[in-house]
Amino acid sequence: MNNDTVLRLFDRYADDAFRLAYSYLGSRPDAEDVVQDVFVKLIRSDITITKGKEKSYILSMVANRCKDFLRSADNILKAPFDDAVNLRSETDFDEEDTDIYEAVSELPDKLRVAIHLHYYEGYSIKEIADMLDMAPSAVSMRLTRAKELLRKRFAGGSENAG
Repeated sequence: MNNDTVLRLFDRYADDAFRLAYSYLGSRPDAEDVVQDVFVKLIRSDITITKGKEKSYILSMVANRCKDFLRSADNILKAPFDDAVNLRSETDFDEEDTDIYEAVSELPDKLRVAIHLHYYEGYSIKEIADMLDMAPSAVSMRLTRAKELLRKRFAGGSENAG
């Protein structure tokens, strides 16, 4: 892929790629390394990405690179979104938004990534399933479990959270 194309893709999708990597890894330096690795790989590759599928392709590469990183480092995610509020520069958060983002940051990694891709990045369940190489039903289950945990947290653990 030529440098101009990769530069255009970087300008357009690097922030999204970073947020996804950060949601997986919980470390700004590690997330930056993963994003850099992905774009360097694009420069060195001879692939052609279908028009309109660039973001999905890049985020899929990021997700796979994060999985490889976690396997190789044998890491367990503990602190995923330390300063995630600052990552969403296009929106001013109010107190409720901050509480929600904090609650999402405390979800187990598999649930957190599903929530991030679906609600923050706007991907469909099928698109997430393709990116993460899993069945759509598994993505749906992760979203359901994550929403249940969030509902319990905001209802104070009571069953009356409709």
